[in-house]
Amino acid sequence: MDASLITTSTGLDGYRIVKHLGVVRGITVRSRGALGNIAGGFQQMFGGRLSIYVELCENAREEAFQLMAQHAQVLGANSIINMRYDANEVMQGVTEVLAYGTAVVVEKIQ
Repeated sequence: MDASLITTSTGLDGYRIVKHLGVVRGITVRSRGALGNIAGGFQQMFGGRLSIYVELCENAREEAFQLMAQHAQVLGANSIINMRYDANEVMQGVTEVLAYGTAVVVEKIQ
């Protein structure tokens, strides 16, 4: 699925929604290993950007996003509207990241 056809808006400029297919989602659960936590701890001691954790979060969001897009394709969608992220700590050091939205079929407006 073309990522440009995934939007946080309720519509897609230049396209008409011809069919709603329902909610789609992608979920991943991630944790940082012991060595990553040690490296993150050293970064935290000096303050500033915690690149170890930024990378973990970015990878988790990207995986959830891709899984959501795959779910939409299975349903026959060519677009996702009203896309959102959510994250919850499942247990200490273990985080769930959810990407979700509404799968739709769109046609380009002539």
